[in-house]
Amino acid sequence: MQTTTLLSDALGRYLDLASDQLKLTASNMANIDTPGYKTLDFDFEQEFMRQQAGMDLAGPQVTAVDGLVARPDGNNVSMDREGMQLAKAQLKFRMGEELLKHEFSSVMSAIHAETK
Repeated sequence: MQTTTLLSDALGRYLDLASDQLKLTASNMANIDTPGYKTLDFDFEQEFMRQQAGMDLAGPQVTAVDGLVARPDGNNVSMDREGMQLAKAQLKFRMGEELLKHEFSSVMSAIHAETK
């Protein structure tokens, strides 16, 4: 018996990506004092589309972010940028969580409709 829907599967992948983005942002923040560290990121929308197409082989394709100002030690982590990235990732996660709750609520309503 299938206990998931296509939408709940997609939302699960969405939440996994949002979690990956939160972890990557936290890693960038943790490395703010690491000499030579380069800020890492991935394109959320592109990675989600890749996963939807079944092309997710080993998680998101993470790359160094270009165009950031590097300090004399070569580190280019900006706490302002990372704070914004963290807020965006949190909002994505919360939205996915609410959509998943709604999807499960709809499934439960359909199950209980037969008993009424």
